[in-house]
Amino acid sequence: MTSPAIPSAPPPPPTRALGARVFDLLLWGGIAAVLVIGFMPTEMFKATLLFRNSENMRTYGADFTRPDWANWAVYAKAMWLTIEMALWGTFLAVVIAIPMGLLASRNIAPFWIVQPMRWLLNAMRAVPDLVIGVFFTVAVGLSPFAGVMALALNTGGVLGKLFSEAVEAVEPGPIEGVRATGATRFHEVLWGVIPQVGPLWTSYGLYRFESNARSATILGLIGAGGIGQLLFENLQAFAYREVSMIAVVIVVAVTAIDTLSQLMRKRLT
Repeated sequence: MTSPAIPSAPPPPPTRALGARVFDLLLWGGIAAVLVIGFMPTEMFKATLLFRNSENMRTYGADFTRPDWANWAVYAKAMWLTIEMALWGTFLAVVIAIPMGLLASRNIAPFWIVQPMRWLLNAMRAVPDLVIGVFFTVAVGLSPFAGVMALALNTGGVLGKLFSEAVEAVEPGPIEGVRATGATRFHEVLWGVIPQVGPLWTSYGLYRFESNARSATILGLIGAGGIGQLLFENLQAFAYREVSMIAVVIVVAVTAIDTLSQLMRKRLT
């Protein structure tokens, strides 16, 4: 008879290098320190007022529980305009982001092009939609077009960054295969890169369209039209039942967009 095998001792847990552990300590310790430092400037101590003044909140929000359905068709039409703004803004953003994302990719473009392009993408992402919208409002007046351009530039910066990261993560094999045929650099990108990143780019574009459908409502503050403009007009008039109805329309529209977007993303996987 063979003697039963003696189970071997489990391997010791992997240990991290001292430098990595120090970096993690500094990183998470720094985040904790910033949270502590920001407690007073952000007046987080006022959180208790949410419970002490709950009666005031119930009184203020009473009208929000009774939406006025009389003008729902007007609000639905305005929401449709907002969706059209978001769609056009996202479409133009994708048109902007594709070449910029490729030029910002280290494995596609040289450093002297990549770095300035990344700085430009950072600037496009950093400037708020409202600021860009006001800039275009000066040129074209109070118009949905100003909102479309604000969404296009800001979203173009976001998508350009995401597109470049996707390109940098592609497998080099297909690119080398295309290069072996004697193809030009353009064909390497067209046949070696785009097929790999296409589904992911489409998914990113759909995500940003969902986000822009919500962001476009805020642009009503600068007179860009759509449901946002009606929302701010009714808020200023203290017409909270109308505001509640507008909120219902926005929730229904955003939910429908989210559902449709999920179905389209599933088709890509």
